[in-house]
Amino acid sequence: MKSLNLYIFILLGCLSFTYTAAQRPQEEVHNYRINSLFKDACALKNKAKYSQALQKLNEGLNIAENGEDLLLIAKSRYLQADIFLTMGMLDDALVFINYAEKIQRENNAMLDLGLTLLLKGELYFAQNRHIDASDYYDDAEDLLRENNGQQYLAKVYLAKAKFFLKFNEYKSAIFHLENALPVTNEYEGEFIRASILTTLGEVYFAQKNYNRSELILNESLKISESDQFPTLRVKAYEILSKIYGNQNDIEKAYAYQNAFYSLRDSINNIDKLKRDIREVEADASAYKDRLNADLQLQVEEQAKTLKNSKLTTILSSFLLIIISLLAISLYRNNQIKVKTNDLLLMKNVELETAKEEAIKAMQTKANFLSTVSHELRTPLYAVTGLTHLLLEENPSESQKEHLKSLKFSGDYLLAFINDILQINKIEAKKLNIQNIDFDINKIIKDVISSLTQTAKENKNTVNCEIDSNIPKQLKGDPLKLSQIFINLVSNGLKFTENGEVKLKASLVSRTENRADILFEIIDTGIGISDDMIDNIFESFAQGSIQINRKYGGTGLGLTIVKNLLELMDSKINVKSELGKGSTFYFTIPFEISEQQVSPATSENDKKNSKEYDDIIFKGLHFLVVEDNKINQVITKKMLLAKDISCDIAEDGYMAIEKAKKEQYAVILMDIHMPGISGLKTTQEIRKFNTEVPIIALTAISLDENTDDFYAVGCNDVITKPFRPDVFYSKIAKVLTENNSVTQDSIES
Repeated sequence: MKSLNLYIFILLGCLSFTYTAAQRPQEEVHNYRINSLFKDACALKNKAKYSQALQKLNEGLNIAENGEDLLLIAKSRYLQADIFLTMGMLDDALVFINYAEKIQRENNAMLDLGLTLLLKGELYFAQNRHIDASDYYDDAEDLLRENNGQQYLAKVYLAKAKFFLKFNEYKSAIFHLENALPVTNEYEGEFIRASILTTLGEVYFAQKNYNRSELILNESLKISESDQFPTLRVKAYEILSKIYGNQNDIEKAYAYQNAFYSLRDSINNIDKLKRDIREVEADASAYKDRLNADLQLQVEEQAKTLKNSKLTTILSSFLLIIISLLAISLYRNNQIKVKTNDLLLMKNVELETAKEEAIKAMQTKANFLSTVSHELRTPLYAVTGLTHLLLEENPSESQKEHLKSLKFSGDYLLAFINDILQINKIEAKKLNIQNIDFDINKIIKDVISSLTQTAKENKNTVNCEIDSNIPKQLKGDPLKLSQIFINLVSNGLKFTENGEVKLKASLVSRTENRADILFEIIDTGIGISDDMIDNIFESFAQGSIQINRKYGGTGLGLTIVKNLLELMDSKINVKSELGKGSTFYFTIPFEISEQQVSPATSENDKKNSKEYDDIIFKGLHFLVVEDNKINQVITKKMLLAKDISCDIAEDGYMAIEKAKKEQYAVILMDIHMPGISGLKTTQEIRKFNTEVPIIALTAISLDENTDDFYAVGCNDVITKPFRPDVFYSKIAKVLTENNSVTQDSIES
């Protein structure tokens, strides 16, 4: 008995295997047949043979329905929707798209879903629902990428390119069209390729690049005419007609216009179109009838269920009315949303364009100021240098008066250039705040000391008052803090006569590591009116121009103060009364430094600050590297005034050769020279001579950083045009430091 059971089990297993093996080839034939019909339908659609295409799809749909293959049914409906969309039957297309989308989501067919979402985006684009279209394009691209659908990405790029063309975003359109090539789509590769070329030709036509457009459209026509794509040929003929019309080639324009009308009329043949539409509508109507029949069955079943409850029926009616009203409201809101989104999209495009133009304008402004600065500093060097030399040659009293006026004008113009450059450096975010140790008492007293002579010009006194509780040693940017004090105290002195300007520092609060200090600059000058207070910190503000003409100055000092304080996390404030004076005040938070200044260090500072002795210059021999003839003469005369002889090198190559052959006490290196720059020249000299002091002479621009000069081996930097005392002082400093280093090396 057991043997018989075993035999029956084996026999059944063999039969089952035989059935499964036989079934597999049948499924393969079934799928091959349907896919072949789908491929034929796509080809017929691209040839504008919509009725025949739908017949192929219906044949494939019947096979899929008999085999109960939901995914192939969904694919059939997707392809039917594509034809409806091409024919402009948008409502029918949307019914089939939603049907296909539902089946594909339920069966997790993500690759097919990606194509369906792309078609839905194209439908929304045809309805001018641009925001929705863009969202569906992005979703489709993501799904196709994630599910190995790279061969279909060309259709996504083509759809996006048409989207950007709609909004005149030509660069983005060209980018997507070029990325769409080459095309590898199995169903309609040549049609997509011809569509891409036609759209690319349309983009170049919109840019008025007629030659490029003509070339690409002719390439598209080769494919369209060979493969019989009439809709693409119509588009190409239309654009070519316009191209030749714009180029005044009337004969070609007329020929392509005739071809356009003739082919368009043949495609839109009324009888043929009516027949196709009737057949298409019949198919769509049949499908809708089936949906309505299903809905009717559901309604009847619901009616039977609700038959015994009159109250429920009444409530349902009310509910239906409410839902209808809500639907109408939602529809209207949705229409408003669509219009708002379209407007928002356009505004975003405009804002992006405006932003790019603003950035470009800022860069142009910065480059312009950098160039103008350098070009102005070079002749200013000649003006100030020659003025100084002429004043040194004992001119007559009348000549001396004119020379002093010339010197004042040169100094004023230099200060004006420096102020403009600093404001633009801040705006370009190229000004950094340092965080180093400094003595706040020394900073304040140095500022007061430096402005004592200025105060005497208007018979003023300048004083300081420092809170004894303020820590002496803080961390911050002493140079910029000094600049703030100098600008504000100078401003007070400028508008005060026979009065007093006071710089006051008070401790507001203190913790273990931080001190908040209130600074006040108080003057007894002319004061500021209420309507002027809001504008005094703006560059070239109306009113400040008139005041500066009377009292002098560039009108940019307060703007610089405001910007520097903002970099230090502070804000400038002012209170004033006409005829009684003004008080500018601000609070800055500082870190408290752990290091303290020792008395010995202070003494050394005092020694180092002593004036140089001219004897250290006597008999020295310098190398001046300068390409400008006038600058050569001025620099040479200024050196001769201190009994210093010099050689002149007109470019970097000559400087390198001279530095190899002779020993110089100092090399004065111009940075901006034709050929090899001063920085590169310094770098080359340092390869064979690391000891000779090199001082950079530069009309420094907005983009230059003094760190670059020190990095290549410069010992110091002098900015042109410079004051003679600064020029000699820097040379003396470098000589002293070099002698000190040399002495130390000898002793060691």
